[in-house]
Amino acid sequence: MNGVLRALLGLSRLIDGVNLRLGKWLAWLILVAVLVSAVNATVRKVLDTSSNAWLELQWVLFSVVFLLCSPWTLLVNEHIRIDIINNMLPKRLRNAVDVLGHAVFLLPLCLILVITAYPVFIDSLRLNEQSFSAGGLPQWPAKALIVIGFALLFLQGLSELIKRIAVMRGLIADPYEQHLRPIESEVDSLVHSIEKR
Repeated sequence: MNGVLRALLGLSRLIDGVNLRLGKWLAWLILVAVLVSAVNATVRKVLDTSSNAWLELQWVLFSVVFLLCSPWTLLVNEHIRIDIINNMLPKRLRNAVDVLGHAVFLLPLCLILVITAYPVFIDSLRLNEQSFSAGGLPQWPAKALIVIGFALLFLQGLSELIKRIAVMRGLIADPYEQHLRPIESEVDSLVHSIEKR
């Protein structure tokens, strides 16, 4: 059993690496969305013209960040939970709650959403569905984000389940024991790279 779990930990590291890189890169789209919003507002006020495509682009950019960065949020343990209660629980019970939550709630929900959203995306793609707003964007890319986002979240949930079981069996140290918040981790990384110069 431990041999299989060790092999699964390799898969877990691969999933973690993909979602970490993807999340860090896609988080920059918040800045792009802000710039698009600012340019659109400025053009609308100064030139008295606008386009629905610019408004919809902001929504799509936000959707990309929200849906495709959620696996990264789960990876760095920044997802929503009731920390006050969670921190009062014994470590063993916290681990059991995480295993139960991932196996019974997160993974099935993600699977259901991928299975139900996929046909909607395919129909939208086949029809080349367009926005109801004049000059708006095609709708199928936004619908693809739902499928991709929940598929990535499913994989990250699987990775977290593998790691939690490995922690409970004593195969790895708890990755969240001395966990730094993402901003603290980024600051430490920047300080380290500055010190190397």
